[in-house]
Amino acid sequence: MATQTLQLRPLGNTGLKLSSVGFGASPLGKVFGDVSEQDAFAAVREAFRLGVNFFDTSPYYGGTLSEKVLGKALKALGVPRDQYIVSTKCGRYKEGFDFSAERVTRSIDESLERLQLDYVDMLQCHDIEFGSLDQIVNETLPALLKLKESGKIRFIGITCLPLGIFTYVLDRVPPGTVDVILSYCHYSINDSTLEDLLPYLKSKGVGVISASPLSMGLLTEAGGPEWHPASSELKAACRAAVDHCKEKGKNISKLALQYSLVNTDISSILVGMKSVKEVEENIAAALELATAGMDEETLSEVTDILKPVKNQTWPSGIQQS
Repeated sequence: MATQTLQLRPLGNTGLKLSSVGFGASPLGKVFGDVSEQDAFAAVREAFRLGVNFFDTSPYYGGTLSEKVLGKALKALGVPRDQYIVSTKCGRYKEGFDFSAERVTRSIDESLERLQLDYVDMLQCHDIEFGSLDQIVNETLPALLKLKESGKIRFIGITCLPLGIFTYVLDRVPPGTVDVILSYCHYSINDSTLEDLLPYLKSKGVGVISASPLSMGLLTEAGGPEWHPASSELKAACRAAVDHCKEKGKNISKLALQYSLVNTDISSILVGMKSVKEVEENIAAALELATAGMDEETLSEVTDILKPVKNQTWPSGIQQS
């Protein structure tokens, strides 16, 4: 077979080009079950070999374990630093939330040490709906701008579940303050509300990363974890869609990932991965999409099953400032 590589997509005005599939490193923190260091290293190595250049983590994942394991795995690659793009986060920790300037400034030094890096390409304020949005605007983001000037971070991002929070913050900071947003669970077959926000984000020059195309496990044969906050109605509809695909001999997770990858206004789709097998399946799905296109028939059937719960989200425990 001719060598195919993952598509690289520009990220807003940053000048970065991200692989269309990004490596979500939260599973390396053992948040979805055990993973050996050997398996973690192999997954990162295989992802990089197959064209993934974007790796995302957070000090919150596994109480700093994800950052440590990812740092070791990237170092083990033995390739120049400019060959990969690393994003980590600040403000959310095992101990709780702290978006103060003092804490996020200390946070990056801790993250760089764990990641064994001199700088990260992106530092994102993690799950900002749990903090005071006025603090994010007036204290946290100005602190991150100072870190940008210091060279410890190249670009600044924000992450949250409710889409309205992005506009709230972006409308209140000087243009160019926020380079990228990371949204999750809003660009998948059962919820594509992120699409409505894309023209606005484009007008602000903000890059877009979308995570969790499988709706935190709902669009997988294993199903969502016990703690999944979706309604029983949404869970049941997703289970019906999973069963329908299984009966047809189709893989709903592959279909869901491909659905998310079709929109090239989204720079990268982050998928949590912890084994070579998962890496190979995800990359294969992306490459198959590029050559063979979507399985439109199955997508249409799944869309019909999910229609009654389309765009139904769940509360994130929002605390508005």
